[in-house]
Amino acid sequence: MTAFAPDSLVLNRKLPLWYQVSQSLRASILGRTPDSSLRLPTEERLAEHYGVSVLTMRQALKELETEGLISRHRRRGTFIEPGALRGAPVRLLGSVDAIVAQQSGDRTEILGHERTPVSGELLEHFPDTAEVVTYRRLRLDRESGEPTNWAENAVRPELAEAVQLADLERWPMTKVLRDIAGVRISRITDTVEARLADPATAELLQVPLLSPILHYTGVTYDEEGRVVDVARIRYRGDRFSFTVTVDAH
Repeated sequence: MTAFAPDSLVLNRKLPLWYQVSQSLRASILGRTPDSSLRLPTEERLAEHYGVSVLTMRQALKELETEGLISRHRRRGTFIEPGALRGAPVRLLGSVDAIVAQQSGDRTEILGHERTPVSGELLEHFPDTAEVVTYRRLRLDRESGEPTNWAENAVRPELAEAVQLADLERWPMTKVLRDIAGVRISRITDTVEARLADPATAELLQVPLLSPILHYTGVTYDEEGRVVDVARIRYRGDRFSFTVTVDAH
């Protein structure tokens, strides 16, 4: 069994540190390999890893404990819950790691990828290119095998050259673009709306035709203001909810 190792994190001083750390650690937990250890490093080692105080780390761990992802035992340590529920509400404060955490944790099947012409709603996002590479993925609960959502990502062709399908089976596109393709992400705009399941969605998610689903659109921008990825994700309405927290500070 390999040791559990959390991802690195570049902190944004405009957002609460405990929140950023909790979301980064959440993504690492949900995206861990099946043979990785369930035991987390100590608070002190985690605080050193993320470059925060032990108090901040403790607050981040409390958030994950409340969510049911970890359990903490005096003298024994902190452990990942093997049966931790996925698809729980996600609180978004504009952190890229929150987006990664939102999309992590399920088993992923690649449905296909191909070059497609820029048309329809993609025209406003990619006015300077005629084609994008579209990736289609189905996510299933690791425990039950039940489909939870399916996603389409439209990515610039020059960036798609760095995207490996094996990486997409483990990580969300946001993480692959940032950590593997080297995209310096400046912001992501999120839109969530209620829709009715079309025939393709109903078949993939195993829900009745025209039943309610949550349709998420995430538009990712680089530091030059260009759109690098448009994600369209259809979530089962009986499995997900979204909570957006507005920081008044």
